[in-house]
Amino acid sequence: TRRGCAHLQDLVLLCISCGASALATSIPNESTLLPGANFTILGSAHSHGTDATNKTRRKRYITQNDMLAILDYHNKVRGKVFPPASNMEYMVWDDTLAKTAEDWAHACLWEHGPHHLLRFLGQNLSVRTGRYRSILQLVKPWYDEVKDYAFPYPRDCNPRCPLRCYGPMCTHYTQMVWATSNKVGCAVHTCHNMNVWGSVWKRATYLVCNYSPKGNWIGEAPYKVGVPCSACPPSYGGSCTNNMLLTSKGKTEALCQTTVQ
Repeated sequence: TRRGCAHLQDLVLLCISCGASALATSIPNESTLLPGANFTILGSAHSHGTDATNKTRRKRYITQNDMLAILDYHNKVRGKVFPPASNMEYMVWDDTLAKTAEDWAHACLWEHGPHHLLRFLGQNLSVRTGRYRSILQLVKPWYDEVKDYAFPYPRDCNPRCPLRCYGPMCTHYTQMVWATSNKVGCAVHTCHNMNVWGSVWKRATYLVCNYSPKGNWIGEAPYKVGVPCSACPPSYGGSCTNNMLLTSKGKTEALCQTTVQ
């Protein structure tokens, strides 16, 4: 069956992924796509990291609870991929990415942007109306695409216009679990009178998550299959115990994580 992102009671929810070939909508329970493919062609751009150690005091672009919930959920998903990943990196929050996400969320445009940053960043978007109890209600639909994903490549969940504009998609999910995308920064903003594919939403909750380095490179799998942490990059330290990575702080994750000096 064709499925979109989600259809929850008393709300409308849409998702859109950059580094993806399609946009998904939950109305009416099937995917709807805009023309054009946004997949990154391997070699067309260099991944660009951001400074996660910026000490400058600045406005918070998302609440502390929402930030922790989004970050913890990403690492939970990344640590439980199947088949298991040998090079999955622990994801950390990045304030610079959060700032770029906030700038775009404030624009209240239901499209990816800004274009000059999309060469370097991956991006997942969600927008919804209605009440919600947790920010994860805007994030979990990205993970739910796993049901339509066949490792290592998207294959059938990669609709492309104009030949095939309908069907399941999974590029939100693959960005979430892209092994080398080890930084994320998100922002949530309430938009008034937001134009979403021709319909005006009077009050919309708009979530923007930016990732670095970007994922969804054409022809590449999101991660390497193998014993967890057996193929961590040389810059990573620590060791795996009982299928978990044990760092110098004693924190365990089935992910590659740098050892604190």
